[in-house]
Amino acid sequence: MSDTGPAGRPEHDDEPTRELPTAVGVRPPGQERGGLLRYTEPDQEPGPADGADAKRFWAHRRVPSAITAALSFGLSGLFLYDVSSVRAGRKALLWRKSLAHQLATRHLDNVWIIVGAIVCGLLGLWLLVLAATPGERSVLPMARRGTSGVRAGLDRHAAELVLRDRAMEVPGIRWVRVAVGRRRVRVRATSHFRELPDVRRDLGEGLAEAVRQLGLAKSPELRVRVERADKKA
Repeated sequence: MSDTGPAGRPEHDDEPTRELPTAVGVRPPGQERGGLLRYTEPDQEPGPADGADAKRFWAHRRVPSAITAALSFGLSGLFLYDVSSVRAGRKALLWRKSLAHQLATRHLDNVWIIVGAIVCGLLGLWLLVLAATPGERSVLPMARRGTSGVRAGLDRHAAELVLRDRAMEVPGIRWVRVAVGRRRVRVRATSHFRELPDVRRDLGEGLAEAVRQLGLAKSPELRVRVERADKKA
């Protein structure tokens, strides 16, 4: 990553000038709308490991598992204690008597019965969704480089920082915001000098190469929006 100066612009060392590659899949200038350009990678045949690498990482689900286990353990412990007390000749706890009475006397069309059923249904649906989905939305799968049994992932925040630093290297960029998703990379920037079409082109070309260098299993679509900076700011 490059260092930035006091004004938020990167400080260029004495390095040779790098030629930016030509962007592919760029919408022609006559089709630009609202200062938005879309960059996509050329059609390529997926590699042998692309399909496997594109799978998301599975989360450990520690918090939902801990909550479910704690609730199940607590309720099971209360019922077991009360049943054991009754078997030992003691009276049942008042809350279990009240619960048994309410379940025996209330009808199915009662408001509290319906509300309880909805809450239980939503809780069960939430647990099923957590069990069936991988999670780990903050980690982007990376392409496999010939090492079997090893998978790599890139944190979205780290990818955003890399792309933001690359965007700030483009002349004319004053402010930029990058949002990296699984399918799209959205970039919004402001320019305080140079012509906006030139800034969009240079920014799109540089970020297209930066996205390719991230080594993601599935190259996301790049959307770049450049606007003129407010002179009063």
